[in-house]
Amino acid sequence: MKTAAIFDESSDPMTLRALNDFDLCRLLDDDTAGCDLTTDSLAIGHQPARLEFRARQAMTVCASEEAQRLFELAGAQARLRLHSGAHAKAGALILEATGSAASLHHAWKTAQTLVEWASGIASATAAIVAAAGGVAVACTRKNVPGTKALSIKAVKSGGAIMHRLGLSETLLLFAEHRLFLDASPAQIIIELRRVQPEKKIVVEVGDPREARLWVEAGADVLQLEKFTPQAVALCREMLEGMPATSRPLLAAAGGIRADNAAAYVAAGAHLLVTSAPYTAAPQDVQVNFFLASQAPWRAVMIDTDFEILGQTATR
Repeated sequence: MKTAAIFDESSDPMTLRALNDFDLCRLLDDDTAGCDLTTDSLAIGHQPARLEFRARQAMTVCASEEAQRLFELAGAQARLRLHSGAHAKAGALILEATGSAASLHHAWKTAQTLVEWASGIASATAAIVAAAGGVAVACTRKNVPGTKALSIKAVKSGGAIMHRLGLSETLLLFAEHRLFLDASPAQIIIELRRVQPEKKIVVEVGDPREARLWVEAGADVLQLEKFTPQAVALCREMLEGMPATSRPLLAAAGGIRADNAAAYVAAGAHLLVTSAPYTAAPQDVQVNFFLASQAPWRAVMIDTDFEILGQTATR
């Protein structure tokens, strides 16, 4: 039976693998399709070698655990230097692997691409979180289809939370739902509370007038879709006269990015909802190959000796 995630030796949630061995083997098989034609034709696959992944620029790392496991599944040995969620400076060592040239070439591009793509999402998320200055940032379910598990890990690695994981998780009332209803906003809220008494009711609105209508109806959260910061401020002012216990939360959504997050926070948003990280550019990972004789390649397999060997090699 497939499992959603697998623990490694650390208790940090970010070190959970979002992809299990079955999923990772499918990625490897998709790339090789039976053989590595170049490596096999050159007859170099048996030679021992070492490689390293380094950050080309500052980034928030993600999917390094999956990359480590890809090398292991290809027959190599690998050791992480930076786990998912870590901030890497330019040139920082993320991962090392040792093994035959064939095993390293087998996993190289798949592992590199996975780290670059996931780190792009994590880094973009981290930038929005930093700009929000402590106000929660939630990423939507609008990830690329088929990438949900690793997209969620990348979002969490960047310091954000998930807005909703899927349709079955939350009550989010869109205009596209209300189109089919004749009831008033207050009647809709009453019926939803009857049918789903433990759930908060989130209503997406398109302008301040509509926001007021659903505030009066008793919505728990107003999702302010593509509001300007000025419009968010109007909604926040609208709530000032209400008892604190009955005020809905204001979730600014649509077009939230690192360059405008602070403006929405200043306007009074309680929560920022964004899909922007999912279309972020990948972060570059530099991959360096070495012959086994060029470096103490066994060092990556001996945790207690690595630092000593590494220092000796750099003097």
